[in-house]
Amino acid sequence: MHFERQKLMAVTEYIPPKPAVNPRCLPPPPRPPQEETGLVRLLRREIAAVFRDNRMIAVCQNVALSAEDKLLMRHRLRRHKILMKVFPNQILKSFLEDSKYPNLLPLFVGHNLLLVSEEPKVKEMVRILKSVPFLPLLGGCVDDTILSRQGFINYSKLPSLALVQGELVGGLTLLTAQTHSLLQHQPLRLTALLDRYVRQQHKEDPVVPASGQPDPPDPVPDS
Repeated sequence: MHFERQKLMAVTEYIPPKPAVNPRCLPPPPRPPQEETGLVRLLRREIAAVFRDNRMIAVCQNVALSAEDKLLMRHRLRRHKILMKVFPNQILKSFLEDSKYPNLLPLFVGHNLLLVSEEPKVKEMVRILKSVPFLPLLGGCVDDTILSRQGFINYSKLPSLALVQGELVGGLTLLTAQTHSLLQHQPLRLTALLDRYVRQQHKEDPVVPASGQPDPPDPVPDS
């Protein structure tokens, strides 16, 4: 009887169906959101200040520079008031996703660093980076305008603002002088014509004595 019961239990044992998808192929369950630490909040505030206070923000690939090369690079950039900033990419990406710069996200791959300045120092930055080929420029933004690497190079070839302002002032001064000359030409010509007309009238009019009566005509001699 004991063996018969074992056979019955073996035959009637429940066999669960195999899952359609291997559990290893399923995505992991969502993790509960982690609270931001004080360091993360501090870094987010620093990143927000960098993007708020600087008109030029360039993204470069952070290659393995020696401490001496990095110090020399910082010094050369600081001479033109360009600062080098390094932040964790994870915090940078989380900031960019909620900001007006989401198009910069594809640039942050691997290790990156930022070159920022309060004024657009594109020409100086491009000149320095050309002398450091192992620090590639990926892109960035100037005055909230997204630029690629080639865009930064084209921007650096533009004339300076002072030169453009000087050319504009010179052109406006020339146009003003021409307009003034054209406006003065006709009145001066009209004045000259009127003056000439008055002189001609004085020459043609008879001489009037003090009594107010014109002189009588000369008598005709008798024949």
